[in-house]
Amino acid sequence: MQHALGRDQKPVRGSMPVSHSLDLAENVARHKPTVLVYRSNLLPYSETFIKAQLQAYRNWRGVLVGERLVHQLDLDGLDVRLSDTMASRGARILGKVKKYLGIPGPVGLKREKPDLLHAHFGPDAVMVAPLAQALNIPLIATLHGFDITIARRWWEDGNAGAAMRRYPDSLLKLAARRDTHFIAVSDAIRRQAIDYGIPPQNVTTCYIGVDVSKIRPGPVPVSQRHPRVLFVGRLVEKKGCEYLLRATQTVKSRIPDSELVILGDGPLRSDLEKLSHALGVGAQFAGARSSEEVKAELDQAQLLCLPSLRARNGDAEGFGLAILEAQAAGVPVISSALGGAEEGILHEVSGYRVEEGCADILADRIIEILSNPKKAAEMGRAGRRFVSSRFDIGQCTSTLERLYDHIARIPTDETADSRF
Repeated sequence: MQHALGRDQKPVRGSMPVSHSLDLAENVARHKPTVLVYRSNLLPYSETFIKAQLQAYRNWRGVLVGERLVHQLDLDGLDVRLSDTMASRGARILGKVKKYLGIPGPVGLKREKPDLLHAHFGPDAVMVAPLAQALNIPLIATLHGFDITIARRWWEDGNAGAAMRRYPDSLLKLAARRDTHFIAVSDAIRRQAIDYGIPPQNVTTCYIGVDVSKIRPGPVPVSQRHPRVLFVGRLVEKKGCEYLLRATQTVKSRIPDSELVILGDGPLRSDLEKLSHALGVGAQFAGARSSEEVKAELDQAQLLCLPSLRARNGDAEGFGLAILEAQAAGVPVISSALGGAEEGILHEVSGYRVEEGCADILADRIIEILSNPKKAAEMGRAGRRFVSSRFDIGQCTSTLERLYDHIARIPTDETADSRF
């Protein structure tokens, strides 16, 4: 991981060790256009996709900018700046003082000569918009799900804190700016954004994708594995884990040696553990896991299930990259995730799209796959082909970089620019 400040700045308490030299690759990177990729917290396991996308850049130099390290994902190999981006009110007040202290707000980050600022999640985009204006560069904001699906009233009632009451209005004001563009992680999220009030011409669907060269089928064929169902995701209402537990009760009555492994953590974990015990399901709650540990679990699973649903406040899954990771690993999938179930599964070929919140239908589909190893293997192979052809992260990131070129008006060949 590179030094957290500009090369000509003094170290600040809490920054990472100084890098004394740039290798050849870094020198080459300096000649590429630069995008500042902003996320306030760097980086929880659930946001591995941000790291993967940065690593997939080919024509752009990506600099990851954030305000706090959360000490989950390993950021080695990334160009990182821990920086007060003036996203908070206090930072704006102290901005002039910090300029002279050498803390990299707009002045420090300007030395990176950025061409574009890319924020992940709507609230972060709203907070960091003043930085884009201070640097006089366009802003791109990726909408992932909750940031555009949760009902406006929920925000305005202060459920996310008093500071976020005006989030819906602030997001739409941002959308009205000519120097701001939005990315939706699925067509379903793009439709949500347009319904929210973002002009259609200002929001583009751009899939994130997964690295199919690294995520490959495990050593034991799916058809020879124990009847094990895997769930990967935060334990919150929209992930629908409650319905998977209820479905598993039916599954175990038909396939007694079947197992359910739940990877992830969240506010509902205790309630879900109690429900598992009450239903006699015996689900294994393994907590949050790194991408390597998730892959190891996929290599033992016969099926991945992501039974997402729309929460009471409107929150819904934007896509669910676990669906793509499972298929890349040759594992069949069952999901009701908004976007993911519609766009990320070949229904009845690589898995099943199911109605949300229906444990009985979910159980039937799980039993159908677990009781037919040959079918599971065929679905796994089909899923691998599907994801490789449409959702490889290299292809998806190339599309993203062409959008960068278009928004930042970087000279490019006519063919590349015609995509937008």
